Amino acid sequence: IAPYRGFIRRLFTEKTPARDAFKGVAWLFLGVANSDALLYDDEWQKVLKEYPENFRLDYALSREQTNKKGGKMYIQDKVEEYSDEIFNRLDKGAHIYFCGLKGMMPGIQDMLKSVCESKGLVYDDWIAGLKKQGQWHVEVY
Repeated sequence: IAPYRGFIRRLFTEKTPARDAFKGVAWLFLGVANSDALLYDDEWQKVLKEYPENFRLDYALSREQTNKKGGKMYIQDKVEEYSDEIFNRLDKGAHIYFCGLKGMMPGIQDMLKSVCESKGLVYDDWIAGLKKQGQWHVEVY
């Protein structure tokens, strides 16, 4: 979560050129096991309160929430809930960032493939386009 904490601080809480220039929406999807494991929630809530038009926040709490199939709620499930809006934003030049354990990416990629298929898109071409435009960012370990 550290990279996103830095992004959000630069966009909303520090006096930086980025803060002055940013007019878009930063949308954080944060996945943890339960609400006791939420890091920096007080910071996220403060930004959400002060910048409701420019910051969105969604949690995927795997041991507290269920997905539409009744299973555990993971990042890919939460992103899928908003896939129409996310794909629309990406079509308009938004960037998407993933950071965390590398084991999360197969589930995310499977979900994105499914969404692409439902929209009549070829996943490999879609991802290649995002990468070519510099909109796709993944940092996993």
